[in-house]
Amino acid sequence: MADQTHVLFVEDDDVIREATQLALERDGFAVTAMPDGLSGLESFRANRPDIALLDVMVPGLDGVSLCRRIRDESTVPVIMLSARADSIDVVLGLEAGADDYVTKPFDGAVLVARIRAVLRRFGHAGGSAPGSGSGSAADPNGGTLTFGELEIDTEGMEVRRAGRPVALTPTEMRLLLEFSAAPGTVLSRDKLLERVWDYGWGGDTRVVDVHVQRLRQKIGQDRIETVRGFGYKLRA
Repeated sequence: MADQTHVLFVEDDDVIREATQLALERDGFAVTAMPDGLSGLESFRANRPDIALLDVMVPGLDGVSLCRRIRDESTVPVIMLSARADSIDVVLGLEAGADDYVTKPFDGAVLVARIRAVLRRFGHAGGSAPGSGSGSAADPNGGTLTFGELEIDTEGMEVRRAGRPVALTPTEMRLLLEFSAAPGTVLSRDKLLERVWDYGWGGDTRVVDVHVQRLRQKIGQDRIETVRGFGYKLRA
């Protein structure tokens, strides 16, 4: 298991849980599958997986609450599984700290692609800033960008607001790096889905909206401006 990506999969439906576990294992993942939220939390704390797949509707501790508990302890990537694309549960899961979601029923290949996309994003979170070489602002401070009271260390992957550290998940950091690479430039939701979430196809823009909302809460509500009908931009 040490050489494999370890997936925690929490799903109460026996058929879906067993079939999905087999499919993921065939693709080279090591999978720990749990039938409810409480056992899922225990497994997370005991095994510290590389990624968590959480069904929204599981007994004991629902998926959204489990996501919050995981996010309180870790920045490990989380993908929520929801039975309805238009469900409020999708937004609740994202607000709880999930990085992405997949709608059930899902194709195994699609799920694997989304898992790999999230893992690539997290694996590269400490690398070069997204958008580098595409018109990013001049950086005379050795890797530190400053926007008012906001300071972004693009080399150390650290953020400070008014001198105080700001804790961001890797997804939030990549989103902020996209904005900071082109301050004042409007970035569409589709462009952010492509660059941050690695979507090579159309995706649900609620993922972007909720993450922007979470980012605003941490760096300041006025720092990211909504440009109606177009997208978002970072105020320089």
